[in-house]
Amino acid sequence: MKAVVTVAGEGVRLRPLTSTRPKHLLPIGGRPLLTHILNALKRGGFGEVLLVVGYRGERIREAFGDGSSFGLKLSYVRQRGAYGTGRAVTFAKKFAGGRPFLLIYGDLYVEPRALGRVVKAFRRRRSEALMGVVEVENPQDCGVVKLDRGGGVLDLVEKPTRPPSKLANAGIYILTSSIFDELGRARKSPRGEVELTAALLMLAKRTREVYAVRLRAGECLDVGKPWDLLIANERCLRGVKAKVEGQVDRGARLVGPVVVEAEARVMSGAYIEGPVFIGGGSQVGPNCYIRPCTSLGRNVRVGNGCEVKNSIIMDGSKVPHLSYVGDSFIGENCNLGAGTVTANIRFDKRTVRVMVGGKLVDSERRKLGAFLGDGVQTGINVNLMPGVKVGSNSFIGAGVTVYRDVSSNAKVTLRQQLIFEKLKSEG
Repeated sequence: MKAVVTVAGEGVRLRPLTSTRPKHLLPIGGRPLLTHILNALKRGGFGEVLLVVGYRGERIREAFGDGSSFGLKLSYVRQRGAYGTGRAVTFAKKFAGGRPFLLIYGDLYVEPRALGRVVKAFRRRRSEALMGVVEVENPQDCGVVKLDRGGGVLDLVEKPTRPPSKLANAGIYILTSSIFDELGRARKSPRGEVELTAALLMLAKRTREVYAVRLRAGECLDVGKPWDLLIANERCLRGVKAKVEGQVDRGARLVGPVVVEAEARVMSGAYIEGPVFIGGGSQVGPNCYIRPCTSLGRNVRVGNGCEVKNSIIMDGSKVPHLSYVGDSFIGENCNLGAGTVTANIRFDKRTVRVMVGGKLVDSERRKLGAFLGDGVQTGINVNLMPGVKVGSNSFIGAGVTVYRDVSSNAKVTLRQQLIFEKLKSEG
């Protein structure tokens, strides 16, 4: 069976992190998100994969090439414009050659066993189509699936105000050639797009041969909002094993599963509590604390008196001294001045809200820090309040406390009034 991965989306909800790259190249556990999908497909027995690229698709081609490094045969097709998931599926017609194929959304963090569960269920039923579903607490934000007692699909509703169930569309399907006829008949959505879910519902009502398989909550995650990157990173790192290829100085302490890639160095006085990933060429220490579920990219610097907790720091970024980074995402080539702090908890202890796609969204996380695009610089003693986003190539001046989002290519400085008075001399 062949596989198709849709990687054409812009990742608007993940800005500013996606302003300079496709969301599928954002790092999870030290590797691009798409890497985890391709590895899962390889372990699931798939050999040929079609990537439907779009936004900055050339970056994906450059990163993955022909797929030989994964033991896969990769091919590419470009989807121009926003024509919906249905349009992406039509590219699979020639590729699949009339045989069933697996389709997976490229913004998922997925466990290999989830793919195996879907394939096994399809082979058992041999239906016209099969989809993965997962139970969620807040189905209003998802595509919701209603099933009959036998697992057959009765209804598919996008982001309903009154969800018919708590089963969300997981974004993993096995489709047959029947889907192409339905896509040709499907009406466009209000956004002018042809959606796969609309065609699936039409197929289900016509044939009663569209089924669902339930996946476990930890097996599949839609990485659609900024904090989902931290959740996926934590899940990934929880499965790593300790591996030290770089240099660890005497006096450094590694506790639990810590990965130190070649040419990385951990200096004396550093205390690293796994699971942690440290990319090649990075330098950690001296005298700093790296806490669990932290991923450092390549050539990252975390220096004296710094603490990093449950965060992702991308390639080339520097946190040189006396700073705290907690529950945050730092893009490439950022530089944090001494005393920079990412505040990650509100005074009132309520969950942190973040602006996503122009709307204020509750992250449902009590601890959540900041999200910085590429090339951000902060001066000394900068405070970034919980949930704020700073756009790429922006500069935050010394002593500024950032309470709201900062756009890209912006300069934020603090204007102060200095009062000089001459002291009276005694006698």
